[in-house]
Amino acid sequence: MPNRTRSTIWRPLTTAATAALLATFLAPTTAHPAPRESRPVHSYENAVREAVWVDTGLDADRDGRPDRVAVDIVRPREAAAKGRKVPVIMDASPYYSCCGRGNESQKKTYDANGDVVRMPLFYDNYFVPRGYAVVGVDLAGTNRSDGCVDVGGRSDILSAKAVVDWLNGRATAYTTRTGTTRAKATWTNGRTGMIGKSWDGTIANGVAATGVKGLKTIVPISAISSWYDYYFQQGAPLYDSGPDWLSDYVNSPDARARCAAVQKKLVDGAPRTGDRTPLWTERDYVKDARKVRASVFLVHGTQDLNVRMKHVGKWWDALAKNGVERKIWLAQTGHVDPFDFRRAEWVRTLHRWFDHELLGYDNGIDREPMADIERAPDQWVTSPVWPPRGTATTTLRPAHGAEPGVGTLGLRKGRGTETFTDDPRRGETDWAARIDGPTADKAGFVTGPLTRDLRLSGSSKVTVTATPSTATAHLSAVLVDLGPDTIRDYAASGEGVTTLTDRDCWGASTTGDSACFLRTAAATTDVEHTVVGRGWADLGTHASPHQGGPLTPGKAYTITVDLAATDHVVPAGHRLALIVAGTDKDLIDPPSTRPTLTLDLSRTKARVPFVGGAAAFARATAGSPVAAPSAEHLDGVTGPARTHGRIPEGGR
Repeated sequence: MPNRTRSTIWRPLTTAATAALLATFLAPTTAHPAPRESRPVHSYENAVREAVWVDTGLDADRDGRPDRVAVDIVRPREAAAKGRKVPVIMDASPYYSCCGRGNESQKKTYDANGDVVRMPLFYDNYFVPRGYAVVGVDLAGTNRSDGCVDVGGRSDILSAKAVVDWLNGRATAYTTRTGTTRAKATWTNGRTGMIGKSWDGTIANGVAATGVKGLKTIVPISAISSWYDYYFQQGAPLYDSGPDWLSDYVNSPDARARCAAVQKKLVDGAPRTGDRTPLWTERDYVKDARKVRASVFLVHGTQDLNVRMKHVGKWWDALAKNGVERKIWLAQTGHVDPFDFRRAEWVRTLHRWFDHELLGYDNGIDREPMADIERAPDQWVTSPVWPPRGTATTTLRPAHGAEPGVGTLGLRKGRGTETFTDDPRRGETDWAARIDGPTADKAGFVTGPLTRDLRLSGSSKVTVTATPSTATAHLSAVLVDLGPDTIRDYAASGEGVTTLTDRDCWGASTTGDSACFLRTAAATTDVEHTVVGRGWADLGTHASPHQGGPLTPGKAYTITVDLAATDHVVPAGHRLALIVAGTDKDLIDPPSTRPTLTLDLSRTKARVPFVGGAAAFARATAGSPVAAPSAEHLDGVTGPARTHGRIPEGGR
């Protein structure tokens, strides 16, 4: 179906606007203006707390009856008593019992009747007093739900979608897990916003991609847009495990006992070859962006090495192509929730966003800049749109330099070849640290010091023509800002954030559910280089990104490697580098052989989105020397932690 324009997005507000206009003429001069902000006028302590089980229409666990998912609800009692229907903020998660939510790994707790006492995170504490219901959905196969976790597939997505349908009167729910007494959502107007970090935000993406009616907005934080891209990039394995491991990790003990068939499908459908099978196609939400009706407020860390920035670029571009209303925050962090890197502004902005999208308040947030971008720790700038107007892809060419493997980067096509040998013991931080000296494990190409700032915004691509010495080869392509800076230490355990010992409070508390959370601060480090774009590929996928094959040693192959999206300013005096190498230690797994690769420089190029395009690059590099003096070793972050067994939540 065709996507909607702004006029159709705000159609529910049209009648309100008409009524307001009539009121101008009919009401006395003492009439109050329309509200611009919801206020905490409802009691959180006396809120209605209840649970229902929604019929998903699936039988993933093959027990002969439809799966039901548990839905815990906290909603204002006063609104219900007056017959006033409220909108819903919904977080569908696999983490409510196995792993916990947020920086403090909070889990749901219950009273003797089975009603929720503590709903993790601040959403209920803050928004229920302001006239919202907050709904926490146990993803199928987790906590108190039936079914099986299938890692972003039909069970995951349709179990959450069924709840949106129930909230809008299109699905059936029951007051118990096995009983026959039905429960109806008579207390809601059906206007639903989904929110969540990592896997939770991924479910929001997936449900939005079904086009379900009633879902008005989603707020995906550090979320996946295509599960293939979580496990592979262009055939290169990013983790040494598959979705079956992840499913087993979060499934409830009951689900583990009854979900062997689902586990087998995950194993069989996701071979470690890196081929794009039907299992991955089912879990690709980008292809269904045309169905999205909801607005999208996306938040991500540009240095997230768990759910990597490639998920942002593909999803964002597809949403833009289909006219979806969007807003974005990009932080310097790794896999971190904005509540832990920009707390006060996050709560304020999220409040205004939900007020506008779910309550229909004209508070102006839709007319404010589309993007907030962290330039330095706790220093933010805005862009009216993202990527900014005037951004254009520029083709950069590598060329020979004074020493082997130490080349230049500019607008003119180079000639000849450069050679490197895959060394799985080295990665992007090692390559960048030794960019100004020849090493056997990489080929590096560097501009001179810039004479003015140069901004990259969006996704880059690096096309490489390489001749391998063996039948298998992996490639890494990395863009690096060479120069001193203070950045968030995204490679440390806190991924750019440190947790303090004191607390601040966001909403109302009860004995069993405190609204007070440990404060955080930026964790920073001084560096002499910063990786700003990265991408990987198995050279065996040169003919098709969907399927790899063996290489013929001595034969040249051309492949284009997609780099993750970014927004970064390379300051005047710094240099921009392109590095091409093999295995990126701890970020991709090595091939079965250790190839030497020879690059054809005349057929190798990087296409980089600069604000101002090629003219901006030419101005920034005009008059700079071909080679720049630098330290023998340029320090960066300590290097990413090993990713074995990592789950999308990542513990923060």
